[in-house]
Amino acid sequence: MRKVVLMAALAVPTATQLLGCSSAHAKDDETLVTIADARSGIAQPVDLGAQGDSPGDLFVFDQPLLNEARENIGSNSGYCVRTLPGQFSECQWTLTLADGTITVAGREAETGTSYVPIVGGTGSYQGVRGVLATTPNGDRTFTQVLTIQR
Repeated sequence: MRKVVLMAALAVPTATQLLGCSSAHAKDDETLVTIADARSGIAQPVDLGAQGDSPGDLFVFDQPLLNEARENIGSNSGYCVRTLPGQFSECQWTLTLADGTITVAGREAETGTSYVPIVGGTGSYQGVRGVLATTPNGDRTFTQVLTIQR
C-alpha cells in the first residue's frame, strides 16, 4: 500500500505544470495589446436550431484589428458556437498581423473578461503559446491582451 501511495504522489502534477508555465518562462513573456473592432467588417450571427439564442448557433466574424492608438494593424477573424445561451460560446479566431498570425481557441463568456488559450501561430509567432484576455469595451470593440510565451 505504501508503494502505491508513493507512486501516486509522484504522478500528481504541480499547479505550475497544469497551467503550462514556470518561473523560467515568466521573464520571457511578451505582452501584445490589440483591439478587435466589431463596429465594421463582418459580424454575422447564424441562427441554427430553435429560433433565437440557442445551443449550436454560430457567430462568424472578420473585423479590423487595431493597436492601442486605434490604428489598423491587421484582422481578427473566426467563429463562435453558442454552448450555453446568454452565457458562453466556444470560439476559435486568428489575429492576422504584418509579421504572422496568432490563433486562439476556447470558451468565451458573454460578459466580463474571458481568458482564451493561444494555441499557436505562424511567421514571427510560430510556436507561441500563452493566453489572450479579451474584454468588451461597451462600444462593440474588445480589448485583447495577449501574454505570449515563446
